[in-house]
Amino acid sequence: WEGVKAAATEAGAEAAIYNGEFNGTLQYTQIEDVVTSGEFDGLVICPNDTVGVAGALEQAIAAGMKVGAALFPIGPDLETLEPQVEGLTVTAAGSPTAGATMQAEGVVEFCKDKDPCNVIIIIGLKIYPFDKLRYDVFLDVLGQHSNIKIGSTVEGNYSPDISLTGMTDALQATKNVHAILSNADQHLIGAEIALADAGYNVPDLYLMGGGASAIGIEAIKEGRWDATYAYFPFTEGYEAAKAVIGALQGKKVNAVFDMNTVGAIDPIVTKEVLDANPNWEAEWEG
Repeated sequence: WEGVKAAATEAGAEAAIYNGEFNGTLQYTQIEDVVTSGEFDGLVICPNDTVGVAGALEQAIAAGMKVGAALFPIGPDLETLEPQVEGLTVTAAGSPTAGATMQAEGVVEFCKDKDPCNVIIIIGLKIYPFDKLRYDVFLDVLGQHSNIKIGSTVEGNYSPDISLTGMTDALQATKNVHAILSNADQHLIGAEIALADAGYNVPDLYLMGGGASAIGIEAIKEGRWDATYAYFPFTEGYEAAKAVIGALQGKKVNAVFDMNTVGAIDPIVTKEVLDANPNWEAEWEG
């Protein structure tokens, strides 16, 4: 949203935000309301339901609006950033498959000299297509290494509290944990507390998060966490909105911004990466 606002301000445009509340049905209705109102010329969406929302966006495009997607691509194939909805102006996102692969490979590297290497996975919710895809990638990459044992899977639902409860339960079933692989920094906030409560010295473990939030970056700098997969929400919103506004002005714009390649820092952020980029700052708090 901050990125969208910045692009709108630069162009002398007005912007408004609709909170989809992680609810695909609500977001669909909100788009229909926006189209019916006739108050807006374009929209940028962070989709809650990457497949189901396509119908509402088709209505917006048919009404003459320019539409951009941020965070995830729109359509059934989450592995491509190329437009899957006819008339979609731009997608500014990172491939969930590429990101999850890099995250899991970080765990593989840590575990290479440990046998067994016991891992707990924390995923958002497997009912979300993008989380199911990430989870399957985690299983595939880790499953190629016989020394890596996946002890438990926790669904953290992007909540530190839910992750704390889930991790506390998981630690009853999985002993001698070496690594935590999560798609979200919010999960590690709760997991870190549960690990400490269970008697672990957290810096001795390998913790991989997702989001490159300010909280996560601080944890990496302090040596409590090891890495996080970088999200660039400001950049995504800014580039998507800038492209939508440019298209409304009749300009030729890029249809794809791949955050794994155009982000301002390496996709997997570690202490070494931060030391090499001392002026870089996280784009969201977490």
